[in-house]
Amino acid sequence: MRRGARTTDEGNMHLFRKFISYYKPHRKLFFTDMACSFLVAVCDLFYPMIAKNIINTYVPNRELRMMLVWAAVLLCIYLFKAGLNYVIQYWGHIVGVRMQGDMRHDMFMHLQRLPFSFFDENKTGSIMSRIISDLQDVSELAHHGPEDLFISGIMLVGAFVMLSGINLYLSLIVFAILPFMVLFAWRMRSEMNTAFRKTREEVAEVNANVETAIAGIRVSRSYTAAPHENSKFDRANERFKLARGRAYRAMGMFSSGMALFNDFLYLSVLVAGGLFFYNGKIDTGEFAAFLLYITLFLKPVNRLVSLFEQLQEGMTGFRRFHEIMEVHDEEDTGTVEAESLNGTIDFEDVSFRYLNSDAADQDAKVISHLTMHIERGHTVALVGPSGGGKTTLCNLIPRFYEIDSGRITIDGTDIRELTRYALRKNIGIVQQDVFLFNGTIRENIAYGNLEASEQEIIDAAKKANIHDYVMTLDEGYDTNVGERGIKLSGGQKQRISIARVFLKNPSILILDEATSALDNATEMLIQQSLAELSRGRTCLVVAHRLSTIKNADEIIVLTKDGIAERGTHDELMANHAIYAGLYQYQFRE
Repeated sequence: MRRGARTTDEGNMHLFRKFISYYKPHRKLFFTDMACSFLVAVCDLFYPMIAKNIINTYVPNRELRMMLVWAAVLLCIYLFKAGLNYVIQYWGHIVGVRMQGDMRHDMFMHLQRLPFSFFDENKTGSIMSRIISDLQDVSELAHHGPEDLFISGIMLVGAFVMLSGINLYLSLIVFAILPFMVLFAWRMRSEMNTAFRKTREEVAEVNANVETAIAGIRVSRSYTAAPHENSKFDRANERFKLARGRAYRAMGMFSSGMALFNDFLYLSVLVAGGLFFYNGKIDTGEFAAFLLYITLFLKPVNRLVSLFEQLQEGMTGFRRFHEIMEVHDEEDTGTVEAESLNGTIDFEDVSFRYLNSDAADQDAKVISHLTMHIERGHTVALVGPSGGGKTTLCNLIPRFYEIDSGRITIDGTDIRELTRYALRKNIGIVQQDVFLFNGTIRENIAYGNLEASEQEIIDAAKKANIHDYVMTLDEGYDTNVGERGIKLSGGQKQRISIARVFLKNPSILILDEATSALDNATEMLIQQSLAELSRGRTCLVVAHRLSTIKNADEIIVLTKDGIAERGTHDELMANHAIYAGLYQYQFRE
């Protein structure tokens, strides 16, 4: 149990040090904020002493001039404090915003390097919640946390010193209550931390549901599934409300407990101060000053109460941020920076299973002991029943996933010896589900080569047979395609993705069901573009429409048991086996 507690404490200290490290680039601004906070606290400590002198000396002795002088001093202090508060409120928040920006930048950069398996297992909405909502609370903590803690410490120490100067014993009575307040807050810490963490998880789940529902709005409408989506959202929303309710219950217990301590403190001062005044231990001005200092004393206590809630929300958000930052990047063991590859691909006894598969279940392997050779410049088609590993095999070549055993080589070099950048730079992929970014047609084509000239973009569009269509649009290449290319047809999106690959000009081309979602007329146009794109490149084609791969140099039939057949179209038809059966089924008319 002690070891577990020690491990938790070490983890918290590591988390705290990581949080503190984000102050370093902004330390000058941070210390300016702290200096202003210190001066504000000092300014507040002057008022009760000045008030005591006015009550005890200047008013009874009718020293109007001195009273006006000290009133003017107070006014100057307040004006000075107003300037300091402006710096605290503006530049202090800027520190928090800049830290939030740094964290968001680090997370986004880190997300770009994470393996595909991470995105397989984590919902987009949940990731969005961490990078936006969680870091917003972290920003507030980054600004208010140290500032409130520092001001509260100065105020508490200053108030104790000033109170002790009035009457030490009365001050000790007041401060004797403070340890009980600290103990109560500490006891509530664990329950609040658990409650706020659960709230964060449920918020992320709600965000994930919203993101999925909006992305699939056309599907849910076409299947009249709005009630089902509403029900899913309501369940997630109810879980969030319950979690948030538990968090507020914990906060309610904490706040009401601290408020009780505050009221008890005030009562103690009134009773004890009244007795001291009754017995002549303090005079009227000292009693008034004491009450004013107690008010100042309660301000930092209340500030600490608010800070405690902010600390729970902020550190919970930072812990969720840190969890993603602790996920290991794609391991890049490669050191070979190949400018261009010829494109000879070999699979040598390759086996692979996804991470969520049962490691003890050998049948869970998607690819098992696969050996295959693809000659440079040849077009090889992969066909066969679903679940045979065709798409998975295509994902292994660019190292989107790591193989369990064996090796994959290009031009005789193990792809793990190549840097990921060099490997992927030489591979172009056209998939069935085309993803276009929310931007212009020009920007989406230029994704193939971000340094391409305008003429190169136009040439790529012409090769993909999309240029003529673009020129019919009012804004031409500046036309916005909408989110995920929603303003374009399937064929238009596909041709833009093909233009993108033309611009990249890779030596290896992977076509994964590139035309299966298109109608026959559009498919014929796309096939012309793909034929042009494939010329002179090593091309790996995954296709269910067998008519599109009749002219491939080699056709490989993949099943869950591995390679069942391989050869040209004519050779496989002559075998009267799996491929011939699939082909005859598709053209049974």
